[in-house]
Amino acid sequence: MKKQIAILGSTGSIGTQALDVIKQHSDLYEAYCLTANNKVEQLARQAHEFNPAAVVIANEDKYEQLKDLLADRPDIKVYAGKQALDEIVEAEPIDMVLTAMVGFAGLSPTIRAVKAHKKICLANKETLVVAGELICKLAAEHRSPIIPVDSEHSAIFQSLIGEGGNEIEKILLTASGGPFRNFTKEQLANVTKADALKHPTWNMGAKITIDSATMMNKGFEVIEAKWLFGVPADKIQVLVHPQSIVHSAVQFCDGAVKAQLGVPDMRLPIQFAFTYPDRLHLSGERLDLFKHPLEFFEPDLDKFRCLALAFEAIRRGGNMPCIVNAANEIVNRAFLEDRCSFMQMGEIIEKTMDRVAFNGNPDYDTYIATDAEARRVAEAML
Repeated sequence: MKKQIAILGSTGSIGTQALDVIKQHSDLYEAYCLTANNKVEQLARQAHEFNPAAVVIANEDKYEQLKDLLADRPDIKVYAGKQALDEIVEAEPIDMVLTAMVGFAGLSPTIRAVKAHKKICLANKETLVVAGELICKLAAEHRSPIIPVDSEHSAIFQSLIGEGGNEIEKILLTASGGPFRNFTKEQLANVTKADALKHPTWNMGAKITIDSATMMNKGFEVIEAKWLFGVPADKIQVLVHPQSIVHSAVQFCDGAVKAQLGVPDMRLPIQFAFTYPDRLHLSGERLDLFKHPLEFFEPDLDKFRCLALAFEAIRRGGNMPCIVNAANEIVNRAFLEDRCSFMQMGEIIEKTMDRVAFNGNPDYDTYIATDAEARRVAEAML
């Protein structure tokens, strides 16, 4: 029996690469459901090629257009809206759910998938940033395994295989440093979105590329690592590694360090999440260490204020990471729309952290209310 996979966010960078993995191993995997937010034409093309049982377009205004584009495929069920996203992940045939949606929107369907006992291939880092404690509790309660897809967390996961309960002394979380690693604060004040979208090593969607440029993406990954691996933030060290060859590492109590290395290719961690604990052949470039120097630098927290704010959010706990995530989504979009400068992003996030009500013991309803309030506060400052 082929494993049935639901891909939340099939038209994005992770989603399209996941479909390439499915295509390479079509004898083992099938796309049961594909979803997108707005890219209706691309979603229809994917549906024609991969023949899923269902497709969901989150933007209900696009429903009729999607129905028309798939009129020749009556066997593919077409749904629309956020509720449809929540419900489709509960479908009985689904074996695993790849959460590749961007942002807070990924939280609700991930919770529904966990409660339905699905294997979660987690690429939506905001889910654990916003509600890490809740998600981990639900995953344990419903026996829903969470396998990380982010290259860094996949590397940590792979480094921990076979280590049992051996004590982790430190997690070494690598970061490319983005396109502005060597910029001064004065230079950062004048960068444009075109500059920020030119990532030196990874090909990602616009939102994540901007988060990488500000290093907020790495801050979110620190929060995610805390929940995935049960390690306090003070045992997680960020290393700027421009070559993006060492995807992350773990240092153990005896001083030994285990790392996962490879060329920058997201298909590898996607495929490993699907196949764990097995490894299958994957076409593509192989790592040649004779051609790649390996350099590591300490991040400048004064220059990259967003990374410092993420560590502050972890320290304060409660709903503070949720506040940071919501404010970041607002300023990230504003920067892409030329309504905010590069340096203003961190300033607005910090002010939002000060102005939104803090809750040290949040539940799901608190996260929903906090997200809405933080968005209002951040938007008002633009």
